[in-house]
Amino acid sequence: MNVSVESTGSLERRMSFSLPAERLDSHIGGRLRELSRTVRIKGFRPGKVPPKVIEQRFGKQVRAEALDGLLRETFDSAVREQALQLAGTPRLEPVGEGELEWVATFEVVPDFGDIDVSGLSVVRHTAEVTDADVDQMIENLRLQRRTFQPVERAAAEGDRVTLETWSQAGEARLPAEGIETGATLIGSGVMFAGIEQALVGMTTGEEKEITVDFPATWRVPQLAGQRAQVHLKVTEVSEPVLPPVDKDFIKSFGVKTGDEGQFRADIRINLERELKGALANRLRREVGEQLIAAYASVEMPERLVENEARAMLAQQVDQARRQGQDVQPPEGAHQAFMDAARKRVLVGLLVGEVARRNQLRLDPKRVQDTLRLIASTYEEPEQVIELYRNDPQMMSGLQSRVMEEQVIDWIAERAQHQEQALSFQDAIRQ
Repeated sequence: MNVSVESTGSLERRMSFSLPAERLDSHIGGRLRELSRTVRIKGFRPGKVPPKVIEQRFGKQVRAEALDGLLRETFDSAVREQALQLAGTPRLEPVGEGELEWVATFEVVPDFGDIDVSGLSVVRHTAEVTDADVDQMIENLRLQRRTFQPVERAAAEGDRVTLETWSQAGEARLPAEGIETGATLIGSGVMFAGIEQALVGMTTGEEKEITVDFPATWRVPQLAGQRAQVHLKVTEVSEPVLPPVDKDFIKSFGVKTGDEGQFRADIRINLERELKGALANRLRREVGEQLIAAYASVEMPERLVENEARAMLAQQVDQARRQGQDVQPPEGAHQAFMDAARKRVLVGLLVGEVARRNQLRLDPKRVQDTLRLIASTYEEPEQVIELYRNDPQMMSGLQSRVMEEQVIDWIAERAQHQEQALSFQDAIRQ
């Protein structure tokens, strides 16, 4: 194979290579002959379609597919031949107008030297689910199903207050005419803290005017950074009513028998699943931080880091838009993510190198266990499992996640480590 590689930067490489013309022609010819035997075209008997018709109908598509497959195969073979470790996705471009001469531009994994994880110091957090954690979860579920009942007493923490408001900030009135109506749960933080605090002790029909200094970042532009007089009128005070933990309540969470023992057992299983994931995330961060500290001086592939920063920005923008925010990031906004992206790339490349050097292989059983764990959080687990199995991209993402977990565990087992016990609530707090 005619291949040449040149360095265009400390970690960037430019590879020139050519595709074997005879293999391309052979692949195209074989595929067209296969189609001539199987394809059905109106006006021709099966297997009797003239080669010229097959060429006219499918030649362009077959050639494109054959070219793409041979291009990837030839490039991968050249990478193995040159013993290169790629970092990120290569950019492949044809040379001139032809199809056989190509140039690939890519970055390579930096030289980490000897990767000795035995010198790392890792804290392994441990925790367990207690009866008190199950009790707390049941209380949380009761809170989710609470109703509210009007009361005649003064409003207190936890009460829902329906109110009318209007504000005056200098010459500006909000709203310009009339009043705004709404409701808040005292202590929820939905309204400005000073307003919520002022509602405590007020009764239905009571009015009050308070002075509020809104921060410059306040979500209402007319009030941001302003001192305003806020007029409040309470129209209703309601207290929460929690449902009893009876059979109907338990059945509403999918326990068909309504048995409280089974209900608690199911909750414990869910909490243990959540705890397992939280402890794995803590260990991943712990190992990642140690790797970053140990190899911070190693140069990272610039394009890979920038692509990661842009992906992190896109993820944040997408999340904000799903929450109803109109976000238009300015040019170069990804620069704010470069440091975090560099660390993420560093850990990712190191994990990959540890796996390669120590010949760590993906554990199929662990993949299946993780898939079943993910599926168990849905109402139809088997459908979720089938979805993953029929979607190569989703399955590939799952396998990458499991492989990373395997390598993190491998590193943690060989590093110096100490255990630190946490409560369930502290452990799941990210």
